[in-house]
Amino acid sequence: MAKESMKAREIKRAKTVAKFAEKRKSLKESGDYLALQKLPRNASPVRMHNRCKITGRPKGYIRQFGISRVIFREMANKGLIPGVTKASW
Repeated sequence: MAKESMKAREIKRAKTVAKFAEKRKSLKESGDYLALQKLPRNASPVRMHNRCKITGRPKGYIRQFGISRVIFREMANKGLIPGVTKASW
């Protein structure tokens, strides 16, 4: 499990990115890079990192489900993810 502070930091980054998205877009189109540099660093979407919604694990993230591979496997084995079954042939 990730620390709660790490999860909170990612949520805060996501809010900042959403807040400054329009402003960043307009500044980029106009080519005003000095004003773009004055925006907060966390306003850049590149600084965001995908994390598991349940545990906060940063690695082994499956985008389609929004969870890590470990939690995905547990949930799939318990039948909690619709349409996902264990492979057998």
